[in-house]
Amino acid sequence: MTSGRGGEAVRLDGVRKDYGKGVVALGGVSVGFPVGGFTAVMGPSGSGKSTFLHCAAGLDRPSSGSVVLDGRELAGMSETALTKLRRDRVGFIFQGFNLLPALTVEQNVTLPAMLAGRRVDRRLVEQMLGRVGLGDRRKHLPGQLSGGQQQRVAIARALVTRPAVVFADEPTGALDTRTAAEVLGLLRESVRGSGQTVIMVTHDPVAASYADRVVFLADGLIADEVVSPTAALVAERMTHLGAWGSPAAALAGRA
Repeated sequence: MTSGRGGEAVRLDGVRKDYGKGVVALGGVSVGFPVGGFTAVMGPSGSGKSTFLHCAAGLDRPSSGSVVLDGRELAGMSETALTKLRRDRVGFIFQGFNLLPALTVEQNVTLPAMLAGRRVDRRLVEQMLGRVGLGDRRKHLPGQLSGGQQQRVAIARALVTRPAVVFADEPTGALDTRTAAEVLGLLRESVRGSGQTVIMVTHDPVAASYADRVVFLADGLIADEVVSPTAALVAERMTHLGAWGSPAAALAGRA
């Protein structure tokens, strides 16, 4: 696996995203994500979390600044090259599962490889479905599964191509507490067992506590950071961001 500066899987430097008419989603973000790390990204509503994820994953181009993903500078890449990079080196997990209802569990997991024209490693698919606890559900349709099982299919689909980076956008938002814990455990295991990098946007302090590190956004800027987070510490920091409303105030409150 190639990586960015200092063993980083993803690096943003001075990333800004303007939507015109004075709307600034990101105001110049600089942050790195280490290879084999699990980072949660949190912030109040409107803080720029989704824009941040889209720019980091190459789904959206920043107005200015640099994004390096798996050792590749994204700014000069064509849309075709970006699409190939995302397909080959990036996994995505979303709150809405995004499974095709007419395909079986196994077919949903293998679809990205088939669309890319790559040979499907059936043994790897079987191993991955076993890892997510769905080895006996290969032939089921998504509609025959619970929400938690559908999200586990989505995780297997994201991991089976062995991506360098997995981006997860509120992956437990539609799940009950127990199922969410199972899904987060799977993500953490993919980091520790396979050395993959996971970047997860979440609003849930408990979900964030599964990560190695939490990066807080406020008003489109990095406001704070916590290493080895607990749910209580994350909730406390989020309360400060919500109450004081600006990165400068949040940092001043820690001084």
